[in-house]
Amino acid sequence: MWGRRRGRRGGRSAEELRVRRREREAGPAGSRARPGVCGARPGVCGVPVGARARKARRQEQLVSKRLLREDSTPQEGAQDGADVVPDPLSEDEVLELLRGVQRGSEDRKRSLGRLRWALQNEDTQQKFVRLDGSMRTLTGLFTSSLADLQLEAARCLHELSHSSVPSVAEACLPVTSYLLTYLSGHSLEFTELCLYTLGNLVVESEAVRKQLLPQGIIPVLASCIQSPHEAVLEGVGYVLSQLLQAKEAPTEIIPLVLDSVFPQHMLRLVCSGLKAGMGAAVEFAWCLHYIICRHKDNVVLLALGAVPALTSLLLDLASQIPQDAPEGLELLVCPVLRCLSNLLAQTGCQGQAQDGRLLVALFLILQCFLQQHPFLIQECLWLLNNLTGECPTGWWSLPIEHSLLAPSPSQALTVLCNVAEKGVTQCQRLLQQPLLPRLLPLLTLPDPEAVGQCLELLHLLFLHCPQVTAGRVQDYEGDGEC
Repeated sequence: MWGRRRGRRGGRSAEELRVRRREREAGPAGSRARPGVCGARPGVCGVPVGARARKARRQEQLVSKRLLREDSTPQEGAQDGADVVPDPLSEDEVLELLRGVQRGSEDRKRSLGRLRWALQNEDTQQKFVRLDGSMRTLTGLFTSSLADLQLEAARCLHELSHSSVPSVAEACLPVTSYLLTYLSGHSLEFTELCLYTLGNLVVESEAVRKQLLPQGIIPVLASCIQSPHEAVLEGVGYVLSQLLQAKEAPTEIIPLVLDSVFPQHMLRLVCSGLKAGMGAAVEFAWCLHYIICRHKDNVVLLALGAVPALTSLLLDLASQIPQDAPEGLELLVCPVLRCLSNLLAQTGCQGQAQDGRLLVALFLILQCFLQQHPFLIQECLWLLNNLTGECPTGWWSLPIEHSLLAPSPSQALTVLCNVAEKGVTQCQRLLQQPLLPRLLPLLTLPDPEAVGQCLELLHLLFLHCPQVTAGRVQDYEGDGEC
């Protein structure tokens, strides 16, 4: 059976948000890798506009961190707004910075600002965490009753959490319980800093996650998901998505998430994305994707009506395309397509999405994003594959665009095989397009899988429509309709 084929694990990513919230992030770490799907859908995601480094992160299944930098302390020789990394400091200079922070003078806030600037250099970070009493001092200021010092200390901790050196991030372990406590902080900026610092730390090591789980990170995050602030919701989605990518997520994290209030609120935020905020919707759409592809039994999500809800969302998103679609719409479409594809790959779920409008929506999405965001072709074709694999005869009535055979021949041919397998009527519709002149050149492709699919499709066409002879093939070729 061609339908509902299980895919291999693949590189993935989904995608740095190209919305205003993302303009606040610095550097290529603003994008995150998206892991491969463990079930029906390989984790191939495309590249919304971005640097090669971001594409490499997604393809290599690497996790990355996010960095919030606002109103960075200007330094001598640095232009306003310039992304300047400070030079590494000597151990004596780092010690002097620490002493300045430890002094109970009125300049302590200014000293913390200089320390924050210096900690943007990884060499300086390592020297700082090795100093005796450095993290104890920073933790003390972070738990201070003085809001301005607390905020500056939080910014310093955030810089440390962004380090690619494991020992630096693990030096922040003593503050994890405070980070959780302060998620109900005194200001939006402070709460957001705590969230993204947590998100960066949980990526770094299993030790950090093992400490945070008993401390109640899932219930604390669940209590934040009803926040009225989009920035907080987006930060919660970021932390949760980082947790759900952990290797121990299927056994230790996903069950906790499913037993909380997260599922219904995630569906609500994703399905109201265009109204509630694109950033949070994208984050939680990927969270749903990680749960669906790494959890064998998605009874909770199915009971909440995930399939009809996501189907309705795709219809809404497709309706936005002819008009002024929001910037970054493709970044929400991608994980929604994956969620729906993987849910439909589960036994007994195919009937929940038999809405002819969904096919129309998919073709609108394909036509809109074909040139600018070709990575969505694979996502749409995989959903079409799962839709056509076990759909009733006659439900499928739209043609595959011949332009799809070029960028993704194997997947497009899989969908066509699903259609041809339905019998004479569907094969006749395919031949009326006409299809044969477009198939024959594919037999010369260097891709063995695509060639095999093409031969199988030809076999099905000739099996159900034996009147299509070699002479008819030559007639098609002579018509010049390729």
